[in-house]
Amino acid sequence: MKKIRIIGNYITQFGELWDRSLESLFEEATFGALNSVLGSKFAKKMVRHEYGTLLPKSRFLPTEIEAVFVANMAGGSFANQEHLNAVVAQMLPHRPPAFRVEAACASGSIALELAELALQSGKYKTVLVVGAEKMTDVSAQTTTKILSGASEYQKEYGSTFPALYALLAQAHMQAFGTSREQLSVVASQNHTHAVSNTKAQFQKEIPAEVVSKSAVIAEPLRLLDCSPVSDGASAVILTTKKSKVFMHKPVIEAVGHAQDTINLAERESLLELLATKLAAQQAYQTAGITPQDIVYAEVHDCFTIAQILATEDLGFFKKGDGGSAIEKGDTTIGGKVIINPSGGLKACGHPVGATGVKQVAFLAELLQSQQLTQKKDKVYALAHNVGGSGATAVVHIVSQTKYMEQS
Repeated sequence: MKKIRIIGNYITQFGELWDRSLESLFEEATFGALNSVLGSKFAKKMVRHEYGTLLPKSRFLPTEIEAVFVANMAGGSFANQEHLNAVVAQMLPHRPPAFRVEAACASGSIALELAELALQSGKYKTVLVVGAEKMTDVSAQTTTKILSGASEYQKEYGSTFPALYALLAQAHMQAFGTSREQLSVVASQNHTHAVSNTKAQFQKEIPAEVVSKSAVIAEPLRLLDCSPVSDGASAVILTTKKSKVFMHKPVIEAVGHAQDTINLAERESLLELLATKLAAQQAYQTAGITPQDIVYAEVHDCFTIAQILATEDLGFFKKGDGGSAIEKGDTTIGGKVIINPSGGLKACGHPVGATGVKQVAFLAELLQSQQLTQKKDKVYALAHNVGGSGATAVVHIVSQTKYMEQS
């Protein structure tokens, strides 16, 4: 297998970005990722007007991007803009081939996976993956209807995602005694993590008792159990090229991808997301590691119960112990594994097409910033992205070697 490195990454501000368009978010993420490779604030100018005249130290030309993978769930519904692969490709003067990918909230991770498969095949050596969503220009009612397209419309007609995840929460609480307080701790902990993330939609702490007292949305889930409606974009540049300049960059060690039924009624169990378990097993096997090797994990906490399920299905804790583990502090700094250091979907925000790419982009930046402070020579991080109520699950494992590799 070829070694795939993350040589560039960028995340826009997440939030209610009233003055931004979908295209402007794609553009910022695209050129932000280029800037992170080029080491210059003028990548956009150089790409468009001084083609090929870049700083020699970068040893990278934007023309090396041979293909673009664009992640977006519902640009046509939210912004009346389809054909997004063409929208993004035209931002680069050499107009590389571009592909638009949709898989509900897992769109970003599927776009990454397809990019990685293209790199492994040898078709391309360097690609850009960019995801974005502009969700706040329509009413809350319209947003709810658009997002419901990620469920099985005919069989789950009228169901909202808070209602579907409330069913999962009720089943988990009944089977394992998971408490309302444990759900609140999930939200509170993620908001605490987001305080240090300048790109987060909510960069502030929220006490668990405030979460517990927020308005009921679908029993037992309350308003502050739910990830917000968000605008934002993220991008990574991936390469298989061997260059001493990039030998210190994070590596994508593995990806796992699995599916389950799109509707809950046909699931064998409501106590787990089977697709997550299967995707995680694939990723761990490919990387040759176990859950205990993971130091950081960005998991899909669209609702607080989703994070509890994820910590169990990813193998960090035994089934039924996810709530108590979070309550004991096992998922924060000083615990067994640091879950959602970005703040997760809950506090960082969830512009659905961008989320899967953002998870990997954030971990790449985090691993690089932490490489000299880690005691381990090689540190592993995990990104877990879910589409719908668990119909699609993708798990990425990213690594950072402490010292520069020699080959």
